[in-house]
Amino acid sequence: MGLFNRKNLEGRTAEKEDSRDPQGTEVEAEVVTSSGETRAAEPAPAESVRQAADPYGEELLELETKAAAEPAPEPAGSVDPAPEPVDPPAEAADVAGDAGKSATGKLDKDELRRAVKGGGDGESEDDGRVSADELIAPTLKRRHPYSPESEEPAAERTMQVFAFANQKGGVAKTTTTLNLAVALSESGHRVLCVDLDPQGNLTMSQGVDPDTVEKSLYHVLVDRMPIKEIIQHREVDIAVASIDLAGAEIAMSTQIGRERSLQKALAQVADEYDYVCIDTPPSLGLLTINALTAADKVIVPVQCEYLSMRGLVQLQNTLEMIRENLNPDVQIEGILPTMLDTRTIHAKEAVEILEENFGDLVFKSRIKKAIKFAEAPVKGSSVLKYDPQSNAAQCYRDLAEEVLEHGSKE
Repeated sequence: MGLFNRKNLEGRTAEKEDSRDPQGTEVEAEVVTSSGETRAAEPAPAESVRQAADPYGEELLELETKAAAEPAPEPAGSVDPAPEPVDPPAEAADVAGDAGKSATGKLDKDELRRAVKGGGDGESEDDGRVSADELIAPTLKRRHPYSPESEEPAAERTMQVFAFANQKGGVAKTTTTLNLAVALSESGHRVLCVDLDPQGNLTMSQGVDPDTVEKSLYHVLVDRMPIKEIIQHREVDIAVASIDLAGAEIAMSTQIGRERSLQKALAQVADEYDYVCIDTPPSLGLLTINALTAADKVIVPVQCEYLSMRGLVQLQNTLEMIRENLNPDVQIEGILPTMLDTRTIHAKEAVEILEENFGDLVFKSRIKKAIKFAEAPVKGSSVLKYDPQSNAAQCYRDLAEEVLEHGSKE
């Protein structure tokens, strides 16, 4: 039994059930010694015998079930009297409160609050702990996941990043990137062009030979060089490319966060430009993924021919993947019909099909075929500088106006 082990108590008095006297008279009892001998015990009052044999009576079963939860009292005289309670130390008394409870190894709620907040109410001493607000505040102040910390809370980033993408080559991506950037610059905006195409056509269109470039976007993406070191100032600022960029995808393949390399680089100049125009290679590889990850909007130049329009489906699938995994906010700004020959029925039908399928996403501006677009890069300039009064230049001014009008409505 949990409370009393009669077999192990030496000298325990054994009684017979029929020897009890209900009137309180003396009864005979036997004492079993440790050697096993039995001898008669001196008569004792019935009340004393009853206390020694089973002082709890009918409550014994109930107390035994509670033995695991709380200690049961021993019979009178079997243990030493409990020591006098000792007052808890001052520190424990403060934790336990006015009730004078002793410390139990658990934090009081008020002490737990002090631990989280980094100091109690009304306390002037500094315990060196950092509050939750101090830990969270620096993260909330960031404008961009990879932007540097600012001394003061800044407004939302105003720089808009446009990526010009279509895996189909020869659709006037480079021409559109440069001329739209120059048209935006004419409107008084600060514009940066980024040549992400290893062919370096955008770099050449501004009179820079990619073969003579010592520092290019390759060093920015692979070696994490600041993008300011590769920017050259022409009609607009341009982050130049070189043939080395062709090996960037292989060099970046082992990097952690390789899809965000360009995004991190552009965050360093977020306060210096209003618009960034990124020319992408004619593929959906790692360089194009970098551009789409860094972009706010995507402009899709589409030649008004069947094969060029067919690539829109693949680009849409790629954009959906980018939204799910890397850049949930990237959207198509618009689809731009380029190299339009209004003399052919095929071109007219192609534009109609675009409008039927994409509706308002199709720009109202149309970029018609013109020899000026081929002549301007030879001079190392945009069409707007090469022939400012031409219809070709006016097409991109109209496009810039449409882009700015669309941006002002958001």
